[in-house]
Amino acid sequence: MSGAGQLLVGEACHNAIIKAGWRPEYVGGMTLGADPIAYAIAAHATRSGHALDAFTVRKSPKGHGTGRQIEGGLPAGARVVVIEDSVTSGGSLLAALKVIENHGAVVVGVLALVDRREGGTERLLEAGYDFRALFDATDLL
Repeated sequence: MSGAGQLLVGEACHNAIIKAGWRPEYVGGMTLGADPIAYAIAAHATRSGHALDAFTVRKSPKGHGTGRQIEGGLPAGARVVVIEDSVTSGGSLLAALKVIENHGAVVVGVLALVDRREGGTERLLEAGYDFRALFDATDLL
């Protein structure tokens, strides 16, 4: 993501989080799609005077060292917004949500840049998550 893109995405997503009233302590999601978005949000929030940190969920636990699946110092009990670049079926996002909840974090919201309108939104809502997307596929066509 370009530097200008990081500034725009960080601001737009942080504003969406504030508008939703979620009040997270951390933002993050499945690597690689969520990483630049989560870190852009955390940077924008920090510049705006809001304490907000980012974390990354690995697809599988690290094979050496600590063996962690979540990086970034996410403590159990932390309020989090889970981030995704685009949602299609919702499968990878639901997998990340499971890892995050098993870690002990509290998911207060789920935010994507784009909802591709291919069933993911419905799966997330059926699973009980407060899901929002900045854009849907029709906005970008």
